[in-house]
Amino acid sequence: MNEQQYPKDLFPAPPFDTPKQQHPGTEALMNPKADHGEDSYVGYRRFEDKKVIITGGDSGIGRAVAIAFAREGADVLISYLSDEEDEDAETTANYVREAGRKAVLVKGDLTSEDHCKAVVNKAVEAFGKIDVLINNAAFHISRKTIEDIPTEEWDYTFDTNVRAIFHLCKAAIPHMPKGSSIVNTTSVTGFEPSDDLLPYSATKGAIINFTSNLSQILLKQGKGIRVNAVAPGPVWTPLIPATKFNVENFGKNTAMERPGQPVEIAPAFLFLASAEASYISGAVLPVTGGRITI
Repeated sequence: MNEQQYPKDLFPAPPFDTPKQQHPGTEALMNPKADHGEDSYVGYRRFEDKKVIITGGDSGIGRAVAIAFAREGADVLISYLSDEEDEDAETTANYVREAGRKAVLVKGDLTSEDHCKAVVNKAVEAFGKIDVLINNAAFHISRKTIEDIPTEEWDYTFDTNVRAIFHLCKAAIPHMPKGSSIVNTTSVTGFEPSDDLLPYSATKGAIINFTSNLSQILLKQGKGIRVNAVAPGPVWTPLIPATKFNVENFGKNTAMERPGQPVEIAPAFLFLASAEASYISGAVLPVTGGRITI
């Protein structure tokens, strides 16, 4: 393995000097810039004419997943939160279109059950079906103590990270043919909770349980839909400078001593959604930079 391939040296490592942002954060203000595979991901048409929903698809992991699916031949609906993310969402959509695929943008808050239904309805209207549902949108804010966590913030974290997944799955499953796939985003914190992310860590543990439980239900009911999850470690996305303490050292607590880049996480989602993973359901695939999840 030459120096360029050594995993610790593939991407920037802390210390970072990046400006603090307001939630939800944008790609434009990040320093260093994140890598979503814009210049590197090569597709092989593994998802030709498949129809994909990606929540939180405007930036970060969601953008990398959208680029990869599009270059693999899929049409993509990109769900994102707010006006502040319009530019990021349009950039992601342009990458999808440059790959020759259809991009649909849907803006709004997934804590609303009605909006979750609207996302699914828009996908069905645009695509006719849903082959892959990627539940990736998430929220967290660092807090030093439990007393620092406002009740409404605890509720919003669960509503965004867990409740929305329930409503999206419930709405999407009737439109998903046999052989379809749901991939949820959990986290290394679902196995090794972070002492400054109590609500977030709790939601990620819940997602692991939800994933394994729903996978059993759908297979036993004969739906033919596999359900899995990806557990990223620390990943360099706009949510980090918008919500985390000690951003200058972000990712140093991994064996690789750096955060992952979105481009390094996206292939896990594609694998779990692909035909190569046909015998995998209820699993959690760690992509953690060497942090342990057992």
